[in-house]
Amino acid sequence: MNPSSLSAQTQTRKADHLRICLDEDVQFNSTTNGLERYRFSHCCLPELDWNEITLKTTFLGKQLLAPLLISSMTGGTEEAGIINQRLASVAQHYKIAMGVGSQRVVVEKPQVASTFAVRSRAPDILLFANLGAVQLNYDYGLDECLRLVDLLEADALILHLNPLQECIQPKGDTNFKGLLDKINHLCNKLQLPVIAKEVGNGISATMAEKLIAAGVTAIDVAGAGGTSWAKVESERAGNAQQRRMGMTFADWGLPTAECITSIRTIAPQVPLIASGGLRDGLDVAKAIALGADIAGLAWPFLQAAAQSEAAVDALVEVLIAEITTVLFCTGNATLKELKHSGALQRLG
Repeated sequence: MNPSSLSAQTQTRKADHLRICLDEDVQFNSTTNGLERYRFSHCCLPELDWNEITLKTTFLGKQLLAPLLISSMTGGTEEAGIINQRLASVAQHYKIAMGVGSQRVVVEKPQVASTFAVRSRAPDILLFANLGAVQLNYDYGLDECLRLVDLLEADALILHLNPLQECIQPKGDTNFKGLLDKINHLCNKLQLPVIAKEVGNGISATMAEKLIAAGVTAIDVAGAGGTSWAKVESERAGNAQQRRMGMTFADWGLPTAECITSIRTIAPQVPLIASGGLRDGLDVAKAIALGADIAGLAWPFLQAAAQSEAAVDALVEVLIAEITTVLFCTGNATLKELKHSGALQRLG
């Protein structure tokens, strides 16, 4: 396939993904993020001033005013560019982290780079570039990764792992053989942190251990319970087999809560991002109490950003208020205190 045909195909796919995630029911049906199995112990007398509670934290050496990540979503189309600009402006205002969607399309079609370039809107935020790890088996290497990082002026590079999505995606890239060695080589050459991230099916403790040994700096579990990319690709399917595959595997994956707790058992200190089906500040607080350092949300931010920058601002305001209320009603003044308080109890 010639480069222009490939770039057009990638751009069309990104437009399809955006439309489907906004307009169709592509959430997990029965598999949940697992956080409903936990409940905080209520403290009826916190002995705290709500206004003095702080959500400040540090992740990958950069201070955030709240433990929030606008998870990787989009880029590569005009609408995606508008969404990214709105997200970046709000991220800058609240000093929270942000990732962009897969930048593969930029390598194929450099003229869409502006739809990802948000640093002018958000000069101070923790910002993540993003590429599918499998592309390292399809002629992508250090030079392409450096180009994407430089374009974004990023603080770290996300390598996303999406084997199930590639199986169902029309003409998906399914050669994952030898990738761990290539990730190791990249981590050794790239002079900034590399984050391994799933896309909604979870990272097990076993795989996290291998990725950390390969040189990955941080893990984003991106567990099951939110958007099902099997369902997304089923909506795009060009034939009956792909449609069936998407529905067969619609609920495949490891729940987010399970990923957090199992990874923390084997890697107590690794920088850890919780994402996958988080919908509100209570989910965020539970994820942090389980051991995550920050929490990523995608679908709620996408829904808000499709409306307006004001809607994104309102979403961050309520998330911060919800997390703060959890701290207040558990008697904890900081996130560190919450993590070590034992206030989160497993039900049953």
